[in-house]
Amino acid sequence: MPFGGVFDSDKIKAKIQELEKQTLEPGFWNDKKESSALFATINNLKDKILPWEEMIQKIKNLDDMIELYEEEDNPDQYAEEVDQDIIKLNTEFQTIKTRTLLSGMYDKVDCFLSIHAGAGGTEACDWTQMLMRMYLRWCETHGFKTEVLDLLEDEGGVKSVTIQVKGQYAYGYLKSEAGVHRLVRISPFDSNARRHTSFSSVYISPVLDDSIEINIKPEDIRIDTYRSGGAGGQHVNKTDSAVRITHFESGIVVQCQNERSQIMNKDMAFKMLRSRLYQYYKAKKEEENAKHAIAKKDISWGSQIRSYVFQPYTMVKDLRTGQETGNINAVMDGELDPFIESYLNWHQSLGLDE
Repeated sequence: MPFGGVFDSDKIKAKIQELEKQTLEPGFWNDKKESSALFATINNLKDKILPWEEMIQKIKNLDDMIELYEEEDNPDQYAEEVDQDIIKLNTEFQTIKTRTLLSGMYDKVDCFLSIHAGAGGTEACDWTQMLMRMYLRWCETHGFKTEVLDLLEDEGGVKSVTIQVKGQYAYGYLKSEAGVHRLVRISPFDSNARRHTSFSSVYISPVLDDSIEINIKPEDIRIDTYRSGGAGGQHVNKTDSAVRITHFESGIVVQCQNERSQIMNKDMAFKMLRSRLYQYYKAKKEEENAKHAIAKKDISWGSQIRSYVFQPYTMVKDLRTGQETGNINAVMDGELDPFIESYLNWHQSLGLDE
């Protein structure tokens, strides 16, 4: 039977069995790259049906429980418990349904999330700090682990920050956030209480494994080392352990200062650079393809994707999908799921590949 009205489970199970037979063949482990890719394919296929099978079993169990309760002398006493179970199942269903939209090549992997303040000085840095808090709250709510790899603070806020988000489907969910975010509010830094507009750019890129080849030639980059920032005192870093890498062609600059040594910072900085370059070259390819596809012309890293208005009214609106809400405080506390889901549906409707 088809699960979720989308997948033919029998065909998928047959494909899984076929691939699993290949893992038993002599010499299968001789090519680690190929064997790893095959296991990744098997796991992806299992992810398509196992959650739906578990969901169907839970529904059957709940149905059996309701039948038992109906035989009791006072079945109404169990109504609240049943209602809670139904609400819980509906939440799980929505999660599984959303994941069916995550079919991109790197949707399941960890990601790097970078936020950079635009023009506007203190006001823009404060906005960047607000966005940083918003994403950290979303990650915490959804069980994703986060690590701040680089943080450049400025008076009144954050000038730039790079965070590694770890967990299944981190990139798949957060890719919806890439672009320019616009804030409109009465500035707390303006003594005349005037309304200000600020911009911050968000970059999302997948953490790539060693099987993805991104060719970085020594002559294409510049590596700088500098002293990591800190609170000072006896724990202040007295060596140039922080690393900054500049890629000339793309203009991409990545830096890392939170690892324990210069070697570790350099290794992480190269991972960040490979990730950003993957997105850079993918975007260039999409731009080339977009010359003949009107629907894709609005897709670019530099485009404004979402507006957050605090005054004279409250509204958050995604300019790509039209998704909006007046509860701006909830959004700033990390309630981004409606925007993420609407983006994934919009993305799929355009037939865009990752």
